[in-house]
Amino acid sequence: MNYTETVKDITSVGKFHINLGLERISQILDLLGNPQDNLKCIQVAGTNGKGSVCTMLDAVLKEAGYKTGLYTSPHIFEYTERIKINQTEISKEDFSKYYENIVTISQKNNIDPTEFEILTAIMYKYFADNKVDIAVIETGLGGRFDATNILKKNLCSIITHIDLDHTDRLGDTKDKIAFEKAGIIKPDSLVITSEGYEAIKDKADEVNALFILTASNVSQKYTEALTLKGEHQKDNLALVLTAINYLFDNISEETIINGLKKVKNPCRFQYIKDKNLIIDGAHNPNCFQALRENLDRYFPREKKQYVFGCLNTKDYKKIIEYITEDNYIETLYIYPFNNPNACSYETIKSACPETIKVKELKNLDSILDKDILTVVCGSFYMINELIDKSLVF
Repeated sequence: MNYTETVKDITSVGKFHINLGLERISQILDLLGNPQDNLKCIQVAGTNGKGSVCTMLDAVLKEAGYKTGLYTSPHIFEYTERIKINQTEISKEDFSKYYENIVTISQKNNIDPTEFEILTAIMYKYFADNKVDIAVIETGLGGRFDATNILKKNLCSIITHIDLDHTDRLGDTKDKIAFEKAGIIKPDSLVITSEGYEAIKDKADEVNALFILTASNVSQKYTEALTLKGEHQKDNLALVLTAINYLFDNISEETIINGLKKVKNPCRFQYIKDKNLIIDGAHNPNCFQALRENLDRYFPREKKQYVFGCLNTKDYKKIIEYITEDNYIETLYIYPFNNPNACSYETIKSACPETIKVKELKNLDSILDKDILTVVCGSFYMINELIDKSLVF
């Protein structure tokens, strides 16, 4: 298979679905020789902030001289973005080779893996084959039954902010969701979190893991060095610094600062100055609350126009509330992107107050204005269609 054929196959109806559980990934990795057992991993779970924490850790560890593996999701433009060694994406050729090998093994043994399980198997095998020193692993959905959680042990579990998302699969309360996230905590290990949910404490006690609760009062020298902007990043940064201090006390303050200066996490409150454009993958109410707070802080009195689209599984009514509370909003553009689960123009418009000017977007370039801040938000699927990759990478 070439890469184009691989992408076509992996997004087919047979694989592009969610089916939580560890049986299939366990069978596949066992047939591959359990490469995950040869890795030193840091696992990161949570509702929001996982990607930021992972990219910060990866940048600091790379700066300190470690050969790092980084696994994140979702991708924005290419599947290869999810799997990196020393911040370099897996090549399309290697991605296709590993994919074909895993699919062939699965078919021969009557295993029917999901898309995410295949990607996770590729990642563990690729990292092990290339002998990374440290692998930083972002969970996909939940934690307890997420494919990444096939690990028997880890260096550390990090649990970021928890909020209501994927409630149909993870539970309809934050406590239930915290219980699912806590499933990544390993025996006799370390768990670091910024929120003291009983489910996380109880799991730590159950498996004799050291429980550490962080605070967001991070030294200014670190917040100023960090390339990622936003008040919410202080909580994420506190988690990262705590993990570094406990696990890698050989890493100097200077190295941490230099690493934070090199963090890249595209489309997370990313400002493209020459186009007066903000791109943010906010996709649930908590993310939008953080987005609004950041806009109020960094662009308090600028006129703004929003470009918004989202999946129909999201709480779009609450999200619209956050957007339309902006006193400086000029227009809300709705972009019904090409996804079977995307909200229609009519659905989103019906949730908007009559006082807001609402239009359907046809072309992003046609509305960009140096005198009005354009904010693109709501879905990575939408960003993939609207934004050119060269603009954000």
